[in-house]
Amino acid sequence: MRITGGKLKGRTIKCPDGVIRPAMDRMRESVFAILGDLSGKSWLDLFSGSGTIAIEAASRGASQVQLCEKDKIKVKTILENVSITEKELGIKIGCHFMAVELFLKRCKENFDYIFFDPPFPYKFRKDLIKTVDSSSLLKDGGTVMIHYPDEDALPDKIGNLCLVDKRIYGRSIVNFYRSEK
Repeated sequence: MRITGGKLKGRTIKCPDGVIRPAMDRMRESVFAILGDLSGKSWLDLFSGSGTIAIEAASRGASQVQLCEKDKIKVKTILENVSITEKELGIKIGCHFMAVELFLKRCKENFDYIFFDPPFPYKFRKDLIKTVDSSSLLKDGGTVMIHYPDEDALPDKIGNLCLVDKRIYGRSIVNFYRSEK
């Protein structure tokens, strides 16, 4: 896997052992192009896998980056990928190794962007977005994104979060939600 843009464009990211479904380069490049400049923004990468999405956000200027992954097999590779990135960019990427659901309940910070990339068999996507909506995790004007398979469906509105964009990449979909508040 390679970083598709920003200061680390072209840098190779190690892929961890275990079950992983890395976000396609085309999908990542498109999502970040839609978002534009991330300078000074905060980013939360959930179900992080290899850390690629978090690293891509940092490469594109995000100044506060956090990630969460529960699979202990992936810890070593994520820490290696993040360590190299931190040295190259001079920023700290917060790594949390626990269930995303638990992290969302405990997290006291808030973010401009929250990206969910749960395993495709995961059945509680809507609940994750509801958790964000009922918390202070998302800053005013912030965006929640969720990557999921095309055979599943998510509503256009979840709580106060409304679908503002939807992109299809083969059998993958990314929904973009923003608050109506």
